[in-house]
Amino acid sequence: MVVLERPAAIPDAPGSYQFKDRDGRVIYVGKARSLRSRLASYFQDARSLHPRTAQMMERAGSLEWIVVGSDVEAIMLEYNLIKAHRPRFNVRLVDDKSYPYLALSVGDEWPRAAVMRGARRKGTRYFGPYAHAYAIRETLDLLLRSFPIRTCSDAKMHRHELLGRPCLLHHIERCSAPCVGNVSRQDYARLVAELMAFLEGDTGPVVRRLEHEMLAAASELEFERAARLRDRLASVRLAVERQQMVTDAPEDLDAVAVAEDELVAAVQVLHVRHGRVVGRHGFLLEKVEPLTTAQLLSKVLEQHYGDTPLGVPREILLSELPEDSVTYGKWLETLRQARVYLRVPVRGRKHELLQTASQNAAEQLERHRLRRSSDLTSRAVALEELQAALGLAEAPLRIECYDMSHLQGTDYVGSMVVFEDGLPKRNDYRRFKVSAVQGNDDYGAMYEVLTRRLRHLLERDAATLRPDGTFGTPPDSVSLDSIGRRRKRSSRFSYPPQLLLVDGGKGQLNVAIRVLEDLGLSSKVAVAALAKRLEEVFVPGRSEPVVIARDCEAIYLLQQARDEAHRFAVTFHRELRQRRMTKSALDGIPGLGPTRRRRLIEELGGVRAVQSASRDELTTLAWLPNRVAEAVYEHLHGRPQHQRPARTG
Repeated sequence: MVVLERPAAIPDAPGSYQFKDRDGRVIYVGKARSLRSRLASYFQDARSLHPRTAQMMERAGSLEWIVVGSDVEAIMLEYNLIKAHRPRFNVRLVDDKSYPYLALSVGDEWPRAAVMRGARRKGTRYFGPYAHAYAIRETLDLLLRSFPIRTCSDAKMHRHELLGRPCLLHHIERCSAPCVGNVSRQDYARLVAELMAFLEGDTGPVVRRLEHEMLAAASELEFERAARLRDRLASVRLAVERQQMVTDAPEDLDAVAVAEDELVAAVQVLHVRHGRVVGRHGFLLEKVEPLTTAQLLSKVLEQHYGDTPLGVPREILLSELPEDSVTYGKWLETLRQARVYLRVPVRGRKHELLQTASQNAAEQLERHRLRRSSDLTSRAVALEELQAALGLAEAPLRIECYDMSHLQGTDYVGSMVVFEDGLPKRNDYRRFKVSAVQGNDDYGAMYEVLTRRLRHLLERDAATLRPDGTFGTPPDSVSLDSIGRRRKRSSRFSYPPQLLLVDGGKGQLNVAIRVLEDLGLSSKVAVAALAKRLEEVFVPGRSEPVVIARDCEAIYLLQQARDEAHRFAVTFHRELRQRRMTKSALDGIPGLGPTRRRRLIEELGGVRAVQSASRDELTTLAWLPNRVAEAVYEHLHGRPQHQRPARTG
């Protein structure tokens, strides 16, 4: 536990503070208007602290702080640090799904409409999110009849530019065909601007324009054009009907509602633009720190609006004002570059909207409870059972499992998978090419892989551990820009496992023990082996396997880790083998790198299909330069026919 020796040394100023564990990992990030007052509240009798706070203080090994100039800057700094380190004891946002957005690539020369998920991309406008992908695809299909902008990829557009003819979407009036110059840049930009205005909820001008054009075409006896405009108008009106009108005036606002229990909070955000609901976003917050509802709403605002594709609206409706609402209001105004109002409606349409969001949040929390009853509980039980069965000093919150894969001694590879809190942590997975082993030698391969991995612990200790056992020195102040640009440079290899699990029996276990002894880590890392034949668990110092019931959660967790390591190793081995098999046919061709080679094989249907492809088939691939296509053909078929010497005699 960290000890605060000189409280007077802590500045009485706003800033952010970070507790780190004994391995140097940030486990909690907080902010305070006065660092001295806030930090003093942690250093008291553990019996008077909240159980989760007491647990955090027990694991803390050091303390750092960063001083900033204002409360708003403290919020920004806290958000950046939490995003960079994802501390274990901070409230964590957990999206139960990746919601789809309708996105417009406004940064492109010819903007494109597409359904996108995942991280926000630069130069792209987002609309939504939508609860289901099929709903947004149906809406996009309706809108393309009135706003025929392209939906194809850049590669496909370039291909049709070379061919000089548009694709099928132009013929069914879903695209204006900018690839062949059927629309001017000004007209195309007008279509994009009108589509963005429509998606933002400003539907009136579009409907009025289509009505005017339809009546004008009918009066000029252009009945076919009038019929097409009538169909487009019907599609637009159908899309408008799907956007529910919820306010009396065309306002921009979000309704944020929270339903919570002791462990988790369900959050629902209804996005209203120009008075219409244009999207809904739901997520979960794991309450790993004690918070009141007002404090929880502060965390919701911080984590949701810190990086939302839809931006910050003019008004945010809440069930109650968040803690320090004035400071958070100023922070939101810096993001929006305009005034932001945090309000608690008590009557009228806005109150009804907030009640709808609250009902959705309560239903989401109930669904999560049903899943959690067989999820969080089982994970906690599994870790406790493992600690008891293997005689560990603490529950194995981080488990690393290793497996080997090869084919008759060739393409030897190893895998490392990581489970934290009983769940796979795929960002920390690692795979190894075994280089020092000749022939079929599983023990030698395991020794090499474990040695390479565990040496990082020794390198970490030698590079960062000071004689007094601390990691780093807390700076008095730091630039917010530098914090925002900071990247996690330290390797995740530097995090020591509480349990090192190897796939195999006593032989593999002995190899792991020998590696730990050679590196002097026997007292720091626990080790076990799981044999496939009878699911037996072996530990050091015992000739017989540890008895773990077949139906308990601990054995299920070990099996899951072992199977995941096996899958990861086999997948990597197949990649290497496939790469080696295709190397002889397509390797060494000028201009044909790994990316182009992989795409060429995928599009033509295999290496044999590439070998049998004609010159014309290769040169008509729009994404493949002609010089590379010629090089591929000459490499596979010899010199071109016009260069071959004529036959004589």
